[in-house]
Amino acid sequence: MAFSFLRRGSGSDDRLDHIEATIQQMLADDREAFDLAMSALLGDVEAKAVRKKVKATDLRVNEGERSIRRDLVVHASVVGSFDSPALFVYMSIVKDIERIGDYAKNLLDLARDGADLGDHPDWRARWQQAAEMITATAEAFEARDLAQAKALISAGDELLDRYDDEVSELVKHGHGQPEAVARALALRYLKRIVAHLTNVLSSIVMPLDRIDYFDEDPEDREA
Repeated sequence: MAFSFLRRGSGSDDRLDHIEATIQQMLADDREAFDLAMSALLGDVEAKAVRKKVKATDLRVNEGERSIRRDLVVHASVVGSFDSPALFVYMSIVKDIERIGDYAKNLLDLARDGADLGDHPDWRARWQQAAEMITATAEAFEARDLAQAKALISAGDELLDRYDDEVSELVKHGHGQPEAVARALALRYLKRIVAHLTNVLSSIVMPLDRIDYFDEDPEDREA
């Protein structure tokens, strides 16, 4: 598998430790931005009250991505013994992690435009499911936990199918329903967040050549 190894036991490397710690911080910031955005979208807080904090967390995520890429370039060129597949994996997944923050901002934009999904059934459960998946992905990646990663990918695929079905239902029968457009857009943003998480998880369970397209629909991954 592309990234099933544990670095522990291979010797101390401060730069790699920093990369791993930065990935964990990026995912924690993604979780915070997502929770803030969803709290606004469900009417718990005003969007303007959390806008600066969401922006600040997103800036930290962006800087984390740049920091990791700088560390990887320096490590590969100076140390010279860095595992090339690991470099490609890190480069790939940090982009997925960065994109999660972008979709959190998209959810907040819906709230800023006046959407309020607090009165619609199941949205708090959707919030909790996606939020918990962000945290669980961070845990699985840190431990390189193959079994947990496979279980999360399976759960993520179920969510992706469910989001698609709900959007299709809104397109077909949602005309005139309150917040139908906002609900459809929010479902699409949730789908992209979950899809990027499965891309991160794929680095634990898949060969290198197959890790970067788990954000595709499951049926499109067969090759």
